[in-house]
Amino acid sequence: MEREQLADFLRRRREAIRPAEVGIGDGPRRRTAGLRREEVAMLAGMSVDYVVRLEQGRSSQPSAQLLTALARALRLSDDERAHLFHLAGHQPPPADGVARLARSGLLRMLDLLGDNPAMVLSDLGEVLAQNRMSRLMAGDLTRFTGDDRYMIYRWFTDPASRGVRPEAEAAHHSRQLVADLRAVAGRRAGDPVVERLVARLEADSDEFRALWSEHEVAVRRMDRKTLTHPRVGDLVMDCETLVTPDLGQELLVLTPADTETRERLALLAVLGVEEFA
Repeated sequence: MEREQLADFLRRRREAIRPAEVGIGDGPRRRTAGLRREEVAMLAGMSVDYVVRLEQGRSSQPSAQLLTALARALRLSDDERAHLFHLAGHQPPPADGVARLARSGLLRMLDLLGDNPAMVLSDLGEVLAQNRMSRLMAGDLTRFTGDDRYMIYRWFTDPASRGVRPEAEAAHHSRQLVADLRAVAGRRAGDPVVERLVARLEADSDEFRALWSEHEVAVRRMDRKTLTHPRVGDLVMDCETLVTPDLGQELLVLTPADTETRERLALLAVLGVEEFA
């Protein structure tokens, strides 16, 4: 572990980011163009004291999980993220692990989308990052582990995951999820990660097994869906999916489909602020 170089790299990257790039207002009393340490701590979900010790070269070796959180908070590029891991004495995540880290360009797009809910997903439907409005609308979808981190697995094995969708849309959504997974399985033929996920779904869900046997294939690109929020009611959203050139990650952007939904989203933004305060 290269403590001094790690400290210097983290400090310089923090000072190079403008608050607006990560959705933080400049404020009247800000004396530096970069982020404060407490803001990095908030974005990374760690203590301010640990950020201070990292920047002063006094910390213990950070875990790979902490490094991932720092890379996301500091909007590091793929090369910068690999450099961060090397300085901390870790090997960068292997190929499958890299796909589970949201790309820096997509993270910047999340920040620019403002009040439009958006998230970055892997091609298997694991949520890698969300903006504030997405978390207010759907909760923290990055918290899951194991098979539960895949949206499709939760949909077919956890009845509670279906509570956010009207019952009338459930069958269509099930088919859509399975057809999309079929497309990924064809593109990543022989990939053990995909094969294990399909095997677990077939073992755990009769509904999935029946739909999988129909061999329908369709890549999700644009859709309209209704999401039921416990505080503001039904939200009718248009969903647009933008994919990376290698099809490994996608940016899902949700925009209100009608005036009523737009007003409810605005109310949700205010309620979220009040709840935080």
